Amino acid sequence: MKIDEINLYKMNMKMKNPFTTSFGTQQERLFILVEVKNEEGISGWGECVTAELPLYIEEFTDSSWLMLEKFLVPLLLKKELDHPDEVHELFRPYKRNHLAKSALDGAVWDLYAKTNGISLAEALGGEKRAIDVGVSLGIKDDIEDLLSEVKEKTEEGYKRIKIKIKPGKDVEVVRQVRERFPDIPLMVDANSAYTLDDIDVLKELDQFNLMMIEQPLTAGDLIDHAKLQKHLETAICLDESIHSYEDARQAIELGSGRIINMKVGRVGGLTEAKKIHDLCQRENIDMWCGGMLESGIGRAHNIAITALANFTLPGDTASSSRYWEKDIIKPEVVAAGGQVQVPDGPGIGYEVDVEELLKHAVEKKQFV
Repeated sequence: MKIDEINLYKMNMKMKNPFTTSFGTQQERLFILVEVKNEEGISGWGECVTAELPLYIEEFTDSSWLMLEKFLVPLLLKKELDHPDEVHELFRPYKRNHLAKSALDGAVWDLYAKTNGISLAEALGGEKRAIDVGVSLGIKDDIEDLLSEVKEKTEEGYKRIKIKIKPGKDVEVVRQVRERFPDIPLMVDANSAYTLDDIDVLKELDQFNLMMIEQPLTAGDLIDHAKLQKHLETAICLDESIHSYEDARQAIELGSGRIINMKVGRVGGLTEAKKIHDLCQRENIDMWCGGMLESGIGRAHNIAITALANFTLPGDTASSSRYWEKDIIKPEVVAAGGQVQVPDGPGIGYEVDVEELLKHAVEKKQFV
């Protein structure tokens, strides 16, 4: 498998609805798509799940574009590869920049699966034919808007509801959701908005029978999460604290949480994601696949990794139509009855709609 050509596309896509977290509100996604081609002209696709500002992680779209253009693409171009795992080792000398690395890693995995005539899920070792999915709901100024959205998504069949919280929009919000919907699978996501000084507030959440509290404390932290978990009945789920296999191993050893949210971009690609999956499976740590407001290409990679056995909890891979007026893949991702079917076609199993893609591309660069 020789990487004969690489194309970068800087994308600007407007979301159907604004999405608010403790970081702020997004309605436009400025991100990067990568296309790798072999000598036969077969394309593999990956998505760099950046945002315009470095709020979730230190990377942002322009920094990842530079990293790809100056360092990672030149390393990969014209390389002969036997297996996608080699990409992870190829990029190892460069520190972090996981979102940029993940985009090329995912594209090579897609190309590998296509050239072998198998689905990406199968190439990764996944056996599920369908995956359970939940939905993530942003912070609302009006609680009635949130309650209405919870009702709508529950009726659509999503198997878990996640609501974003932040200081001042937490206990009472969850109380009202739980009073209106006493039996739904419910979790909250803090996106690192709290400290140990807020332990009394976080302990109040124990009364609401939550599946988990996601990333309550500082991004990257393991020690304070371990301290907090000892005071909570509710499981802590780690997101922004897990950037590698080593982070996951140390978190498990310290008792920093009982669940891990896997985001493929955050850990540098599918190869590292699979290693973390295997570790969690051995250690009986539940997992689920989080979302980064991806286009259909990134969404397809999430579906493929979630086909692995130890993704035991519903993830965030909702229907394309929740986020986009028109996605850039055909067919679009559809969640029905709280499940998404795992494609069995070659590679990601969806056709990239290049014409639609180019409508949203604000910059393109070709490397041959």
